[in-house]
Amino acid sequence: MTRKTVLALALALATAAAPALAQEFKAGDITVDKAWSRATPKGAETGAAYLTIHNNGATPDKLTGGSADFAAVEIHEMTTENGVMKMRELKDGLNIPAHGTIRLAPSGYHIMFTHLTKPLMKGEKVSATLNFEHGGSVAVEFPVEAVGAAGAAPMKGDDMKGMKM
Repeated sequence: MTRKTVLALALALATAAAPALAQEFKAGDITVDKAWSRATPKGAETGAAYLTIHNNGATPDKLTGGSADFAAVEIHEMTTENGVMKMRELKDGLNIPAHGTIRLAPSGYHIMFTHLTKPLMKGEKVSATLNFEHGGSVAVEFPVEAVGAAGAAPMKGDDMKGMKM
C-alpha cells in the first residue's frame, strides 16, 4: 500500500469510529451536546441522562426542568459529604453562567428520569424537552448506552476549561 492509501484508510476509520454523541441541540443562546443516557434494568423506576450545556449569551440562564413522554424529568446533583454520596433534586433549577459551560456527568449534575413507563434499552434513543428560563425549550435526543456506561471521553480538541461538574 502506498502512504497516501494508508492515510486515506486511517482517516476513513477515524471518521467511522467518531462517537455518535456529537449531535447538538439549540435554542436561543443555549446549545446542548454530548447527550446520552444509561440503560435501565427491567422494572426500574428511574434512569439518568447526561449532557453538556453551553450558554453562548451575555446573560446567565437556568435549566428549570423538562418533560418526556416516557418519564418525568428532574434535575439532580450528587455530592459526597464525609465519605457518603448524596443525591438531591435541584428544585430551583441549575444555573448556567453567561458565556459558560456546565457538564452533567455521572456522580455530579444529571437529568433524572423518574416514573419510567418503560426500560431504557441500550442502542435506542429517547427524547426529552429541556426547559431554560431564558433560552426556552430544547428538544434533546439521548442515545442509550449500557447500564454501567461512563459516557464518552472528551473528544480531541474539547475545551474543558471553565466546565463545572
